[in-house]
Amino acid sequence: MSRVGKNPIEIPGDVQVSIEGAIFTAKGKLGEISHRVSDSVTTSLEEGKLSIRPVDESKTARAMWGTTRSLLQSLVTGVSTGFTKDLEINGVGYRAAVQGNTLSLQLGYSHDIDYPIPEGITIACAKPTAISISGANKQRVGQVAAEIRAFRPPEPYKGKGIKYVDEVILRKEGKKK
Repeated sequence: MSRVGKNPIEIPGDVQVSIEGAIFTAKGKLGEISHRVSDSVTTSLEEGKLSIRPVDESKTARAMWGTTRSLLQSLVTGVSTGFTKDLEINGVGYRAAVQGNTLSLQLGYSHDIDYPIPEGITIACAKPTAISISGANKQRVGQVAAEIRAFRPPEPYKGKGIKYVDEVILRKEGKKK
């Protein structure tokens, strides 16, 4: 049994939710996001709470129960408060700056890397070594953060590269004489 799926989703006052057939739409101050709900589950909205139930007791219906609940919770949270991923740059001469609709990265290569900022995503650089990525769609925020991190992943010997703020890099000892 799904323990995640049993909990109803609380809908905040500033979020409007509509269910039309298999399309779930959440609209809030940060935008509007739609998601197609699986046929294995049913959704019902009553008194500001959204409940998800499996259609039958099949393995797929039970699997989609918790998954659908998590996805719809992410939509509601995204349009009301949004999601943020923070990246940290370590390395001498490594820095980032936002120039218009582009993120310019200097990561020790012979050239600068210009990353076009996708629509619906906001990138801010409070200092040259800190990047903050925010948006309403949890999946897109994580994908953009992963793409930026992939330009120079952290290496284990000196710790140079781009890493998530809460990421721990296991350091290795260099070679001995």
